[in-house]
Amino acid sequence: MKKKKKISTERIISVCAVILFFAAWYLVTALELVDPKLIPTPKATWDSFVEVLTQGYKGHTLLQHLGTSMERLLKAFLLSVVTAVPLGLLSGFSSKIKAFVEPFIEFYRPLPPLAYYTLLTLALGIGNSSKIALLFLACFAPIYVACVSAVARIKEDYINAAYTVGATRMQVFWSVILPSCAAEIFVGLRTAIGVAYSTLVAAEMVAASSGIGWMVVDAGNWFRNDIIFVGIFVMGFTGLFIDWLLKFLEKKLVPWSGKD
Repeated sequence: MKKKKKISTERIISVCAVILFFAAWYLVTALELVDPKLIPTPKATWDSFVEVLTQGYKGHTLLQHLGTSMERLLKAFLLSVVTAVPLGLLSGFSSKIKAFVEPFIEFYRPLPPLAYYTLLTLALGIGNSSKIALLFLACFAPIYVACVSAVARIKEDYINAAYTVGATRMQVFWSVILPSCAAEIFVGLRTAIGVAYSTLVAAEMVAASSGIGWMVVDAGNWFRNDIIFVGIFVMGFTGLFIDWLLKFLEKKLVPWSGKD
């Protein structure tokens, strides 16, 4: 009962915080404490949202902009999952593989995306390939690091016990390593999707004509701060939904997460 009460209280606090944010936004704009050109009113933002939703922006509807971005994001994310997860687990399991791979990961991981985006466009062109590659690199490092860290946290007693009963290295990997790392892998996935979403604007800055990130950049060029706010809110709520979906999948696929 106490746990349910605590969760309910936290939800109330979260809702109140959101209400306070919108109330402060309304008061700041209603009292004209800032220039309306810099921060549009909630009503102006809502009107722009309806306009973009019904009439579109620069030849594409809001759903088309969002769909284009989601296609790029999800392709890059799925590609990073099927490559970074096994490579990260193998690197954590084998010091030799880690020694070979990790220098490259650690070299590019702290680099800002725009630092190597030009190289990607030169190599892959200005189409979707370079954008997906940029998002892939943004996703890859957090997932890889989370997987390596997860393997390092496994108690050696579990692995030794498996070897004691005659398990092979492959059996240890699938029956001990992977299940033990599953919860932390999902943490890496959630981190990666957040990093990739923040990179989306950079990915759509070059030679794009659609996408939610491109819409925000283009609106900034025309000082349409109302459209910028619309894009930010759409990206934020979409990011929340994706994060919720990953947490939902974690509960279904890793029911032992957080339990001793």
